[in-house]
Amino acid sequence: MGTTRIALIMHTPLGAAFDACAAHVLGRVPDLKVFDIEPDAEPETKSAEVLAWLREGGLDTPALMLCDLYGATPFNIAAVAQRRAQEEGYIVHLLTGTNACMVLKALTDQQENPDSLSERVREGALRGIVNAEPPPEC
Repeated sequence: MGTTRIALIMHTPLGAAFDACAAHVLGRVPDLKVFDIEPDAEPETKSAEVLAWLREGGLDTPALMLCDLYGATPFNIAAVAQRRAQEEGYIVHLLTGTNACMVLKALTDQQENPDSLSERVREGALRGIVNAEPPPEC
């Protein structure tokens, strides 16, 4: 089984922004695909593009797709591509509510077991949400 491929499928320009953030934090070009969805995008066309990307990896290469908002157009595009790919035998996971911690966790654990990767990425998102106290004054 190959390294899990990662795609960001989000309202434009959020995917590109997460990609740039990951590059900044990691100090390297992230190994991911960005599908920024414009307001006037045709969902069926975009879903076909995502499906084509999934197929490029081959049946032995799992994929993790990260979306910003559950139920929104980017999510629906990803969900259609996921369903079609899974019907063809591809291993595809889909998570929503993406934050920077999720993107970084996905990229740093990318070679791990794909069946547990999506859960670790979800847990990483929760660990990154902190009700922080202000630091004491110096």
